[in-house]
Order: sequence, then structure tokens, then C-alpha cells
Amino acid sequence: MAQRCLKCLKYTMCLANFLCFVCGVAVLCFGVYMMVYMSVLTPTLAKYNLANLLVISGIVITCLSFLGFLGALKENRCLLLTFFLVLFLLMLVELTVACLLLMFEKELGTWVEEDLKKGLKEEKGKMINSTDGMSVWDLLHNNFDCCGVKNVTDWGDSVPSSCCKDKCDIPRPPYKEGCLAKMKTFFEDNFLTTGISVIVLCVVEVLGMCFAMTLFCHISRSGLGYKL
Repeated sequence: MAQRCLKCLKYTMCLANFLCFVCGVAVLCFGVYMMVYMSVLTPTLAKYNLANLLVISGIVITCLSFLGFLGALKENRCLLLTFFLVLFLLMLVELTVACLLLMFEKELGTWVEEDLKKGLKEEKGKMINSTDGMSVWDLLHNNFDCCGVKNVTDWGDSVPSSCCKDKCDIPRPPYKEGCLAKMKTFFEDNFLTTGISVIVLCVVEVLGMCFAMTLFCHISRSGLGYKL
């Protein structure tokens, strides 16, 4: 009976670590995306190396999930205990960041608005020297049907063609609504999905810690695995 429970715990922990690995890959991909694109929209983010932090976090999560998988597979108490402690610290950091974002929501919105204006100003300077390719602002305009930060006047006399469904002329005027309002609406509409995703991530992490500690205790009582 004890061996059956041990095998069940091992397989369950392997599944939990696979889910953590998927989450880590998602964070890593988002960090790479921010490194490539987001510095154009919000240049201040590059100063704080937020994209680099996301990439590092993604690597840590993927490596940590592999650590838990290996510890469960080899029934190694040292690896299991390390997995539990590091995962616990990561969850504390995530919850702290989430609380700070909720507490300083207004300040964050103001900061994003100012940073978007800086990014738009830099993009206007690039448009004067070169018009090759499609910028991130063009993608933002096309995806959200918006123009500028507040409205089309943010672009001044150099309104990009992406501010219109087709060419900007009298029959087809530029989008009246700014991208900041559109982005706020988008995040508010997807707030529930984002909240559920965060809760699921926390549940997966808690399950991983519970399985790791349960397996650790089971191995200790059974006298199996490597000694600490």
C-alpha cells in the first residue's frame, strides 16, 4: 500500500511540474517579447530591465520544475526540499508583486501613460529619418483601432497611415479614440481571465509544494532515498 502511495505521489508531482514548466515557458516567451517590442512603446521599462527579469523568472521556473521532477523520480530528499523552499519563495514574490500592483493601480496607470508618450515621441523622431517596415505603434493601431496615446493629435502633423482603416483622407478619417483608453478597456474586459490565470498558477505552485513535502515525509518514514 505504501509503495502504491509513493508511486501515485511521484506521478502526480511529475504532472504538477509539467504544468509549472509550461507556465515557465510562457513567462520566458513574454519576457522575450517585451525585450523585442515593448521598449519601443514604453522606453522606461528598458531602464528597469523588466523584460530581463521576466526572462530570468521563466528560466528559473523551468529549471525549478525540472528539479522537482528529478527529485521525485530519484526519490531524493535534498532535491525535494530545495524544490519546496525555492517554490515557496517564488510564490511569496508573486503575491507581493500582485499586492503592490493593486495598491498602486492609479500610480501605475499614470506612469504607463507618461511612458507611452515618451515612446510615441521617440517613434515620431524615427519616422522623420526612416519609414521602413511596420513599427509596434502600427501594430497597436491596427489591433485596437486607435490612434496615439490620448487621440490622433498626439502625432501632430505626422499621422501614420495605421491610424486609419485605409488611407487617411476625408472619407476615412483617423481613429478618434486613443490607444491608452482602448488598452484600459481591453485589460478590464480580460481582468477575470487574468485573475483566474493567476489563481490557477498559485494553486499549481501550492500543489507542487504539498506533493513535494508529502513525498519528502513519505521517503523519510520509509527510509528511502538519499540521506540529507
